[in-house]
Formats: sequence, C-alpha cells, structure tokens
Amino acid sequence: MRNSSDWLYADDAATCGSPYWIGKGLTCVCFKPKGNCQPICINLTPLQEERLRRLKRRMKVYFDASKLDHQDALRALWSASFPGHELKGLISDQWKEMGWQGRDPSTDFRGAGFISLENLLFFAKTFSTSFQNLLMKQGRKGVVFEYPFAVAGVNITFMIMQMLDLDAATKPRTFIRTVFLQMLSENEWAFDLLYCVAFVVMDKQWLETNATYMQFNDILKSTRVQLEKELMIDDVLRIEDMPSYRLLS
Repeated sequence: MRNSSDWLYADDAATCGSPYWIGKGLTCVCFKPKGNCQPICINLTPLQEERLRRLKRRMKVYFDASKLDHQDALRALWSASFPGHELKGLISDQWKEMGWQGRDPSTDFRGAGFISLENLLFFAKTFSTSFQNLLMKQGRKGVVFEYPFAVAGVNITFMIMQMLDLDAATKPRTFIRTVFLQMLSENEWAFDLLYCVAFVVMDKQWLETNATYMQFNDILKSTRVQLEKELMIDDVLRIEDMPSYRLLS
C-alpha cells in the first residue's frame, strides 16, 4: 500500500502557475516533460518555512505507547469514535471494531507515525457526521466488501505525505507541493483538512467501483489522482475550495 505513483508533471514543455500564486510572492514554476525531469526550485516565505518545519516535525514523531500524551490521544480517538462506550484497555479486542488489525492499535501506526493518529482524531472531531458514517458504514446498500476503517486511515496519511513530497528538502520540487505550501500558509491545518477530503474521496471511489480489499491499493492510487486534479484547479486556493470538500459534513 506504500507504492508511490509518479510525480505530477505538465504535458507541455513549460507551464507556469496561475497569477494568484505569483501575486502571493511565489516565483513562476515551470515543468519539464517526464523524459527530462528536473527539480523545481522556488523560494518559500518565512511563514511557509515555519509551518512546513512544524508539519515535518509532526511527521517524524513515532507512536510511543509508553508516552502518556500518546495514550491520551488513543483514548480520545476511542471516545470520539464510540461515545458512551467504555474502553477496557489500550490493548483490547475492542479496537478491532474500528478496523485495526489486532488488539494493539499501536502496531499499525508504524507506517505513518503519530500524525496518522492525529489525523484520525482531527477527522472525528471536525467532521463527526462524515467520520461516523464511514466508521459505522451507514447508508451503504449492496456493498459486499468493506475496508478496515482505521488501517485505511493510516494508509491515507502515508499516501498524502508521498503525494506532497514532504520528505524532500525545504524547497518544493513539484507543483502540487508548491500549491499545498501556499494553502499551508493560509491555514496551518491544511494537511489535516486534506486528509479528511482524501478519506471521503477514497470511500466514494470504493463504493462506486464495488471494490474488494485486494483492490485497496488501486483505490488509494485513484484517490491520489483525484486529489492532484482538484489541487491543480485554478480556483482552488484553499483546501475548502476543493470540489470534494463538499462531501464532508
């Protein structure tokens, strides 16, 4: 589930960003065809650099079951997911109800770290209706196969980190990353909001294709393609402007 697709490059020999991005102090970004790929360099504003550093710090935090704040976050996720239902322990068969692979959810965080738990918790608290609908598989008629909700969430976090090229050096190398950094300067929670959009897009594609678990990787790839398309729309200046943002409630 961690295979990354190729970076997004324009088909034309050189394509420049919209005037809005330039007006915000960003240099015009040009692309090269895949056969002659070259890094994209662009100067970041101080605000973009600071927020990118914060986001990178979040990405580098591993889930540590011995840390009290990590334990508290896990309990908070349970409470937001199953309000009124007592959690018997941080290691319990109850976690399987949420779509973790075993009794100990901490083992599933290894792929994306603590930020994947933060993403799930953000989704649960910010868009509780959508979160509950997806978690509880509400209003789903004729669906034969379902995906494990929590594990899917961890994979979505990892997919977005790859798509945005966030492990790279400070300066952007892809236009998608450049667009996202502008959104990050507008809203520090842009990554978490994009995660929520990605989750509902993934679920929508899962239902429309009547997918099986063996097709999850393909659904994740098509979700990435859809997100990239929407981020490239001229009028999309914030995560909230993405067409699929309307799926959230």
